[in-house]
Amino acid sequence: MRPQIINIINFIRAVEPREPVDLLTPVKKQAELMQKYKLRGTFLLQYDALISPAFTDFLKTLDPAQFEFGVWFEVVQPLCEAVGETWTGRFSWDWHAQHDLPQGYAPEARIKMTDCLFGKFKEVFGSYPRVMGAWVLDTICINHADGQYGLDALCCCKEQFGTDGYTLWGGYYGQGYYPSKKNFFVPAATKENQLSVPIFRMLGSDPVYQYDFGRNVDGQYDTMQGVITLEPASGNGGYNPAWVDWYLRENYNGECLSFGYAQAGQENSFGWEGMASGLEYQFRRFEELSRQGKLEMLTLGETGRRFSAAYEITPASAISVHTAWDDGGKCSFWYSSRYYRINVFSDENGIRIRDVYKFNEDSADPYLTKICNTDDIIYETDRVLDGNRQSGNGVLAGIYPLCARTGEPFHGNDYVFTDLGNGVCEIAFDALVFRFAPESCSVSHPDGVQLKKAVGRAGGTPDAESPVRSVPYRGRT
Repeated sequence: MRPQIINIINFIRAVEPREPVDLLTPVKKQAELMQKYKLRGTFLLQYDALISPAFTDFLKTLDPAQFEFGVWFEVVQPLCEAVGETWTGRFSWDWHAQHDLPQGYAPEARIKMTDCLFGKFKEVFGSYPRVMGAWVLDTICINHADGQYGLDALCCCKEQFGTDGYTLWGGYYGQGYYPSKKNFFVPAATKENQLSVPIFRMLGSDPVYQYDFGRNVDGQYDTMQGVITLEPASGNGGYNPAWVDWYLRENYNGECLSFGYAQAGQENSFGWEGMASGLEYQFRRFEELSRQGKLEMLTLGETGRRFSAAYEITPASAISVHTAWDDGGKCSFWYSSRYYRINVFSDENGIRIRDVYKFNEDSADPYLTKICNTDDIIYETDRVLDGNRQSGNGVLAGIYPLCARTGEPFHGNDYVFTDLGNGVCEIAFDALVFRFAPESCSVSHPDGVQLKKAVGRAGGTPDAESPVRSVPYRGRT
């Protein structure tokens, strides 16, 4: 069995301007629950929490053998002003990207903020943090932080389109990867171009429904995604015991190629009542599965150190899900390597490739020199096929395998997974076989296969169907 790892990561804000909420109680209750079930995990502090004794005094009472502390890098008014920048947000924490994220400030200011954040952490806890997270990381900041202070691990938001104004779309779908030095969102293809610290994707997304959540097959425009994750306060997924049990069974089934992974926990700004029942159920299940040897409860830093010890370059990984939580007729398989990601999906519409994105380590972060001056921010990779955003005008986008002899589409409720070693695997819907390797993928059937690309729109414009034969990547296919 490959390692099956879960990180509990709770991050702490000291201000919540959207509605009054007790921010300290969730932190205390999370720690009490972790102590109750003997679960190890990580707390990440935003700068305003770092300068608040109410939070730091409590955290210092916790056993460092069980609890790891690090930083959560969103910009707040006291951090901004501490480095001599003018705060322009509506509140002392403003979630709009141009205020909230380092990308909203000049590169030299981002370096100063990083130093201030890390310096304050050392002042409070006696050493520099080894782990850092953010909904959207900044390439300049993580390069500086790792080079100046040394890091064991980073974490950033799951794949999402438009949620909270942050678009992270087309990236490494799960588990962890070494980012390109030029762009945190793109896995490096070569060791010389990779940052030495791995990034882990957060939140434990539903591998079946999250991708399409909000898709409009009949529309002409993109719609904002909803959230179906392990977050107990999200309104979907993590608050529901039936969903949690399904997710733990499917996500940790061993068909992962490298290691199974998810992040659990909740930011304190949702309030304790919004997360209490969900966390209680999840943490009890984590303890049970850990005791049975089916899950490993690691801190974020431990996960990063283990990753770095095991892999010199980003390993191929898979998320292999044989049912939806509420529908045995759906299945979804995600494969990611340092060159591309792909999703094969099956439901009542048949078997199709639902998503393909390429990774180019030479693609620079769009905000390396540019300052974000908008409420939203966008990170994307090179699209080949997007089954969510290219669906529309009555067309369900995808690359559909058709039988070369009959021209008919293939159907199948489930597949058989085979790990062939060295990051190579196959999934077989009876005689229809998808083979995945780090630099290539293929589809085969004894009667031959035709691949038909169906696209309903591209940027809101209808697009005709077109055949797909191969996708080159820097001279490779």
